[in-house]
Amino acid sequence: MSIIVTQDRDEVITKLTQLIAHTANVSIEKNGTFYLGVSGGSVATFLSIGLPKITTDFEKWKIFFCDERLVPVDNPDSTFGFYKKHLIGASNIALKESNFVQVLQGVTATEAASDYARKIAECFPNNDPKFDMLLLGMGPDGHTCSLFPGHPLSEDTTRLVAAITDSPKPPAERITMTFRVINKAKNCVFAMCGKEKADMVKRILVDKEDLPSTRVKPTSGELFWIVDKEAAQFLDNN
Repeated sequence: MSIIVTQDRDEVITKLTQLIAHTANVSIEKNGTFYLGVSGGSVATFLSIGLPKITTDFEKWKIFFCDERLVPVDNPDSTFGFYKKHLIGASNIALKESNFVQVLQGVTATEAASDYARKIAECFPNNDPKFDMLLLGMGPDGHTCSLFPGHPLSEDTTRLVAAITDSPKPPAERITMTFRVINKAKNCVFAMCGKEKADMVKRILVDKEDLPSTRVKPTSGELFWIVDKEAAQFLDNN
């Protein structure tokens, strides 16, 4: 595991997008495609700021969602909706809607999860997903993707993508990648900033508390935490 501590939010974004660009370009050179999983929240905001500044062949990016809320695309809670508004078709970046593998709308959560699992599996040899990089968020309760503390989905190791209809955080209906997919990734990255993150960062990285974000442990890949000095304030002596 690599913990990268920066001075401020701007440097978090810079370090994150430099890591993404390097991984993307290596993946494209080696395999012809960069398979990326993205999240919403602050991760999406960071990407909307940083991705237009990198040099890469966006045509060869295939972008999936680590989780998604089952709401219309024009709903403020839609993760794809955020990317569509802030990145797709923007004049300063060559990302198109076709770069994104979207979640099926207008069906049940179970149907959407099954459909998305199929879409993911089809992209990888032997239907065995190994993403080049997953960009993960961490909630104030230690959740990541839509895997929440104490929820049965955190124990699911069979499905690639699971439905959740009782999310503790609204909206209730979502789909999420499971740890089966997450921990097979070549690179998993958390990036965050702010003093409000500091306690949970300590609970995960120092105390090793049994929370979903703590369970992100790529079996044969790399794990990165990119945090500013405020979020890292309880890590200094550990």
